[in-house]
Amino acid sequence: MGQSSSRSRPRSVNPAVIPPLPADSDKPGDFTSDTDDAISGNDYTLNLPDECLACIFQSLSSGDRNQSALVCRRWLRIDGQSRYRLSLNAKSEHTSVIPKLFSRFDSVTKLALKCDRKSVSIGDDALILISLKCRNLTRLKLRACRAITDDGMAAFARNCNSLRKFSCGSCSFGAKGMNALLNNCESLEELSVKRLSGVADGVGVEPIGPGKAAGLKVLCLKDLYNGQCFGPLIIGSNNLRCLKLFRCSADWDSLLLVIAHRITGLVELHLEKLQVSDLGLSAISSCVNLEILHLVKLPASTNAGLMAVAEKCNLIRKLHIDGWKTNRISDDGLIAVATHCPSLQELVLIGVNPTRLSLEKLAIHCQNLERLALCGSDTIGDAEISCIASKCIALKKLCIKSCPVSDHGMEALAGGCPNLVKVKFKKCMGVTSEGADWLRASRGSLAVNLDAPEPEIQDASASDQEASGIEIPQTDGQNRGINTASSCSWRPMSFKARLGLLRGRSLVASTLRRWSSFGGSCHNNLERS
Repeated sequence: MGQSSSRSRPRSVNPAVIPPLPADSDKPGDFTSDTDDAISGNDYTLNLPDECLACIFQSLSSGDRNQSALVCRRWLRIDGQSRYRLSLNAKSEHTSVIPKLFSRFDSVTKLALKCDRKSVSIGDDALILISLKCRNLTRLKLRACRAITDDGMAAFARNCNSLRKFSCGSCSFGAKGMNALLNNCESLEELSVKRLSGVADGVGVEPIGPGKAAGLKVLCLKDLYNGQCFGPLIIGSNNLRCLKLFRCSADWDSLLLVIAHRITGLVELHLEKLQVSDLGLSAISSCVNLEILHLVKLPASTNAGLMAVAEKCNLIRKLHIDGWKTNRISDDGLIAVATHCPSLQELVLIGVNPTRLSLEKLAIHCQNLERLALCGSDTIGDAEISCIASKCIALKKLCIKSCPVSDHGMEALAGGCPNLVKVKFKKCMGVTSEGADWLRASRGSLAVNLDAPEPEIQDASASDQEASGIEIPQTDGQNRGINTASSCSWRPMSFKARLGLLRGRSLVASTLRRWSSFGGSCHNNLERS
């Protein structure tokens, strides 16, 4: 929206001279001005139905709605009746305002109760009172509400049995509260549980589920010490389409064997930092409808498991693999993906070392590959980027992070990948701002995003390490930068940078002489620092 001229703007009104709203009035006070017609005493919103005014309020931001609700009693009433989403600070001292608050906002369907981890949250009484006021609640999110127990969750579930989405994080209730939710909320479709301390005790924990929530479609479990207690819920959710398991301690191989045979309609699967081996991945291959698969930091999984999944799950569209630099997943697994998954559109490889061999197979067989991300790979250099540029015709977005790529690789992108619209280089030591500017000039329609450290700082730090004679462990990005030093054209250091370098050498040398008299303990401290 453009700015209007200064002559057409209404003059500001001093709040001190605004007449107060009469007690029996349902419209704002009359504000008149003799010199400016922009401020008048007519309330044209009186001719609007409440429904139209509610639609206008829903187009405003939360802050603007709060300001609008102070205009008159009618706007206050309509704002409260048209608020369907509400996010509240769920501290215990706010319990007293709950009756008045939800008497005004009586149409809330989506509610978020969040508390500071250092504060005491609302308890069972407040949650039960909210459930009595919000009978139409369909979505509830609890964050750090540690004062809520199993009894409070059970009473809430009985009163708000139309709940469709429930999410909790850093709460203290346990299996009884979760089972009460599943037994009463038959319409539950999405469930997310994160850091639920009530199920952390592995001794005598009650199994959770499946209950009456037969329509559960999305289940997300994060950071659960005793995650296997949700096994009955997973197995009994026949309509489950999305399963996300993050950092849940348990032996998931045996459970995945049962899940794969019971849940045939699974479309999306996320596995991160779990005890899953090739046996579990082979079981996943029974989910022939799988389209989205994330395998993140599974140290016991190898090429054999990935090949088993790729051979049967031919509908995979999005594949994310974080190999955790274990080199257990390499070209063999990626070639199997390229051969059996022609519908692949998005591929993200982190800590995996593919070569030109697998990249060519992916480019030839996966003609619909539009998004590609290669992060933390020691084998992705200029030759591999050239292969991608010449072979991946449908590629639209490319992200390269912490790989030994230089400006020569960017030159290859200037004439390849005709459908490329965005390319991102992050922490690639050999890519310079000059190369990025050249690529932008060569392809004006291409969005080039470069995030690289300054070369002067890198040279100074490397020289300091060499002068000190101490071997400091280098990061992955530094190792990759050394491999391509011959192909990178660094800019010369400025005079100030060289002066700082000389000072750093003398400082490190004198410091080492002092440390040498303290014995081997100081060397250990240096390594830790």
